[in-house]
Amino acid sequence: MRALTWHGKHDVRMETVDDPKIVNPRDAIIRITSTAICGSDLHLYDSYIPTLHKGDILGHEFMGEVVETGPGSNLVKGQRVVVPFVIACGQCFFCEKQQFAACDNSNPAEKADMSEVLYGHAMTGAFGYSHLTGGYAGGQAEYVRVPYSDVGPIVIPDGLEDDKVLFLSDILPTGWMAAENCQVEPGDTVAVWGCGPVGLFTIQSLFLQGAHRVIAIDHYPHRLELAKSMGAEVINYHDVKVREALAEMTGGIGPDAVVDAVGMESHGFSFDNVLDAVKTTTKLGTDRTHVLREVIMACRKGGRVSIPGVYGGVADKFPIGALMEKGLQVRTGQTHVQKYLRPLLELIGEGRIDTTFLISHRLPLEQAPEGYKMFKDQQNEVTKVVLKPDWEKEAA
Repeated sequence: MRALTWHGKHDVRMETVDDPKIVNPRDAIIRITSTAICGSDLHLYDSYIPTLHKGDILGHEFMGEVVETGPGSNLVKGQRVVVPFVIACGQCFFCEKQQFAACDNSNPAEKADMSEVLYGHAMTGAFGYSHLTGGYAGGQAEYVRVPYSDVGPIVIPDGLEDDKVLFLSDILPTGWMAAENCQVEPGDTVAVWGCGPVGLFTIQSLFLQGAHRVIAIDHYPHRLELAKSMGAEVINYHDVKVREALAEMTGGIGPDAVVDAVGMESHGFSFDNVLDAVKTTTKLGTDRTHVLREVIMACRKGGRVSIPGVYGGVADKFPIGALMEKGLQVRTGQTHVQKYLRPLLELIGEGRIDTTFLISHRLPLEQAPEGYKMFKDQQNEVTKVVLKPDWEKEAA
């Protein structure tokens, strides 16, 4: 089959690799019909995430048709399914608490030690996201093996095309959980840093969960226009000092909740971010945490901090004093995708959630390397790239 493979910083290639096979009874093989490039994939593209091996297949946002199942799978050949990026067994201590992104069994024992050393406990398994998360082949390919297929995938009813449901695999549940972590109360004002895909879905989710005002912070004009079209007030951080602007917009109190939808690769020319950039370039640090510092400093006393943005290592200059003295609550983590699939699918079916507005480019899978470069270099114009493996066959 054809698949996108990683070979180093800014070096991803379409190659012919072995087809996946059933390994365990609960496996299924999915023929990919749509897959997407995620902002988190850019962390791999930029080589910020360790333990990638040359030839690893990328991609964790995908859906497709069931073509083969093991005896322990509850899927049926021919079903259309969306597959969560988190791989979860459904039976461990954490899965029983619906904390699927903390599953104890999906990261193989020979891989789990690496993340246990870094983070204190082993990470759960995930598709196409380094050997820290199990080394599983991803879905930017023609086919993929899905472990624990009786737990993860959700069957899509006829009449809902791929573009409407593809983002159930990651970014829609991630935005919903980010909003849920804000614990929105009547009358709340929430500020969201980053109007990429997760930030935009967070804004959409915040309004559905009852937020009174949402303030979106970014510097890309098109992204800010998208946020504005959803009802958010917008701040271009190139034009104003964000903390001062938020204080003025909230009567000096600050937002009730704040969301860091940016993560480890913050942009900007503030002193702390320039210093972080130097440290990450010289391998003296891992993450650029300017936005995380700013959300903590901007949030009102007694407020809530939600962090869906991905961080991978350690950070300095962290405002721990502000976090403690202001009495802030912090909630973060990878998304418990399986928990949110059915209610979000129902909202899509009812027309209350639209996801298609986000797609700016649709490309054949074979053009995935070009898609990565576009997404990296043209973030104002390229909001989301969807790859279609079938397009090459139709063109042949």
